[in-house]
Amino acid sequence: MVVNPASGKGRGASLRDPVLSALGSSAEVECAQTTAPGEETELTRKALADGFRTIVAVGGDGTWSHVGAAIVESRVPAALGLVAGGTGCDLAKSLAVPARDAAAAARLILAGHTRTIDVGRIEGKLFLNVAGFGFDIAVIEDSKQVRWLGGDLLYLYCALRQLRRFPGFGVEIGSPEVALPRREHLMLIIANARVFGGGFKVAPRADLEDGRLDAIGFLNMALGRRLSMMARLLRGTHEGTPEVVASTASSFRLRFDRPPAYETDGEWNQAASAELLVESVPRALKILAPGP
Repeated sequence: MVVNPASGKGRGASLRDPVLSALGSSAEVECAQTTAPGEETELTRKALADGFRTIVAVGGDGTWSHVGAAIVESRVPAALGLVAGGTGCDLAKSLAVPARDAAAAARLILAGHTRTIDVGRIEGKLFLNVAGFGFDIAVIEDSKQVRWLGGDLLYLYCALRQLRRFPGFGVEIGSPEVALPRREHLMLIIANARVFGGGFKVAPRADLEDGRLDAIGFLNMALGRRLSMMARLLRGTHEGTPEVVASTASSFRLRFDRPPAYETDGEWNQAASAELLVESVPRALKILAPGP
């Protein structure tokens, strides 16, 4: 079990002993705890080298992404188990993994049913949930400044603040199926799963096992339309509106005016180039999930 004690403003640390107790009654469990950002990767590699074939990650989307990427890159046939201790925990929502019940998550892990899901790749980094540009990264940057909120409410509060502040950006989107000219966007999400940002149903038709990614482009719009769009996004009814351009493909090539900042599973990144390739890695990761 890999625990990120800093996840969810300390919620990850509070889950360590209850989850150990729930798992340890039926299985041999060893626990490792991170002491620095990104240390999940090295802890997972060591566990795999020591012979463990189920890695339980206690944290949020960033923690799960680091652990999942380490499993994929190792090429070891291991499975990832999720215990939600982070802020958004969006991947759990797409997989129907209990997000606020650690004991239920432990029972699901011990049941042993797995799904083999796709992952995404950008600039050599793997992501399990989404890669996001524009408004999305502005909300994440803003959330680092807010200390008095947590969970899904944190993202909602920061999203409302950035609706007024974020100016927009230009991007050209191409794929093997379609080429879209440069247009001014509010946000661009390349989704492997359906939910992001603490509960926004950004890609309601995304399939974690189809070998494809969903690109959801939100064109720039006035404040009033932004507010209306956020309400639609919460419900997952934004597709079909004039400001939303959606497509699905095995890969997307993005061209920006300058190298953008972007997020992968809630983790901030600075691109090295103004042109980026985002692609699906089909059926790359075994993940413990509810059975049929």
